[in-house]
Amino acid sequence: MAQLLFEQGDRHVSAEELHDEAIEAAVRVSLATVYNTLHQFTEAGLLREVVVNSARFYFDTNVSDHHHVFFEDTGRLLDIPGDQVTVSGLPKPPPGATVRRIDVIIRIDRDTHRLGGKHGHKD
Repeated sequence: MAQLLFEQGDRHVSAEELHDEAIEAAVRVSLATVYNTLHQFTEAGLLREVVVNSARFYFDTNVSDHHHVFFEDTGRLLDIPGDQVTVSGLPKPPPGATVRRIDVIIRIDRDTHRLGGKHGHKD
């Protein structure tokens, strides 16, 4: 499972997509096992979970400080280097709490790269 997940370099994958890849590679594994494995990798710091909405989330093999562009029409995510986004005016966290990470997702309504346009960016 780790080989399927990490052999392609940095990418964003859902549990369902990884399950399909495992089936294609003749790896007999249940979807529940895929979910469990992805969550264990996330807890170990090998993956980062990106929640787009309550029904859609991805696992990101790039665990560096970065943000995302989400194309709502195709479901594709692109990385934005962390130093290209500045967040200011954050409220102070409650007493005893600290900000661990800030995730910015810029939602785009049309994926021109996938539709043959010239303004998209590669993963």
